[in-house]
Amino acid sequence: MGITDEELAALPNYPQSALFSPVEKLVLELAVAMCRTPAEIPDGLRDALLEHLTPAQLTEVVATIAWENHRARLNRALGVRAAGFSDGAYCVLSHRPPD
Repeated sequence: MGITDEELAALPNYPQSALFSPVEKLVLELAVAMCRTPAEIPDGLRDALLEHLTPAQLTEVVATIAWENHRARLNRALGVRAAGFSDGAYCVLSHRPPD
């Protein structure tokens, strides 16, 4: 199952979007928290996710988020740039509060 263009465009405002289920919103909240520096995950978020997922499923979600965050940071550190494979598409950037 993939993400639709409409869902992709709604990612910056996922908490208010009706396009995402409650568990999807929790997973997105987890991804945002895990990609911050420092990565601080509230116990309440883990508890809320465990109401929907088994411990094994949560582990898989966390591992996937960690792996993608690792790849993104590695690519940035190595100066990897776009190679034109997604011409015409776009990458949604999360809202970042000012420093």
